[in-house]
Amino acid sequence: MPMPSEKAMRKAVESRDASFDGLFYYGVITTGVFCQPSCPTKAAKPENIRFFSAVESALQAGFRPCKRCCPAGKNARIEKIIEVADYIEEHIEEKITLLQLAGIAGLSPSRLQRVFKEIFGISPKHYQDAIRMRHFKRLLKGGDSVTDAIYSSGFGSISRVYGEASRNIGMTPKAYRAGGDGEVIHYACRMTALGLMIMAATGKGICSVQFGDNESSLFSLLSKEFPKAELVLSAAQNASELDNWMEALDKHLSQGAPRPDVPLDMRGTAFQVKVWQFLLSIKEGDVVSYAEVAEQIDNPKAVRAVGTACGKNPIGVLIPCHRVLRSDGALGGYRWGLERKRTLLDKERSK
Repeated sequence: MPMPSEKAMRKAVESRDASFDGLFYYGVITTGVFCQPSCPTKAAKPENIRFFSAVESALQAGFRPCKRCCPAGKNARIEKIIEVADYIEEHIEEKITLLQLAGIAGLSPSRLQRVFKEIFGISPKHYQDAIRMRHFKRLLKGGDSVTDAIYSSGFGSISRVYGEASRNIGMTPKAYRAGGDGEVIHYACRMTALGLMIMAATGKGICSVQFGDNESSLFSLLSKEFPKAELVLSAAQNASELDNWMEALDKHLSQGAPRPDVPLDMRGTAFQVKVWQFLLSIKEGDVVSYAEVAEQIDNPKAVRAVGTACGKNPIGVLIPCHRVLRSDGALGGYRWGLERKRTLLDKERSK
């Protein structure tokens, strides 16, 4: 069944209407928990709520099931995999083998790998990498030094933060050249404080955020990025998360709401993804130079390549390449125009 309208879902959450249980789920970004509409927990602020059509969608977006309303129900299969995910989160600093995790789930290692990826969208190894990176970013936001944050997050070394995790995520040249062959990508346009925006997403997360003057030119940009993919104009019932993500990013740009913490499907070479991963660690209001980025990813001679990677960033604002300037403090370049870059920096500095 298609999801109810957003208005109906918000009303159902507000009134804790049990008749909507199972029709949709909602996550709260401040707690990282998702619930059923009838959940008796304290009401969340509307701007912090995200809606999902299925339990798996909420899990793949990084939300955990509420322990009061148990939105995942008594599904033993899901409960076991969530238990594995809990173990990973509680031991992020340790080296965990697939055999260990399989023992917790009572499955063979290959079966666990398959079921875990089916439910969470990524392998247990990549899940641990993502949890470590999230913990790392939170520590940095809390004021920890980069070195302290790296070791507290379980990475063990600077090179592992910007090396190993990025290599696992970066696409091979062959996959990068495939241009989205065989994939379905949903997209939609919305007017924002930075002008008209197009956002597109795969089943893994947001793969493109672009700004332009009209829908036809934005669609052409998307088609150029993914020439072999099936591009589908989003309808709320088919890609409701995309609409929620667009609204959250629009509120960030227009009203100064927090930058949404949404899943990203980064498409680039291993080096590009390495650069973009580092950009995600730059705190709002801070700026770095292209040379500093190159230094931090352990490739100090790659200043020009860093600039190229920033210029090819397909996910505007969510991957904050606007926070990278020239060494002399000048704005440098920006894929969507220097005026937009200046506006973004001015907004962040004024907070």
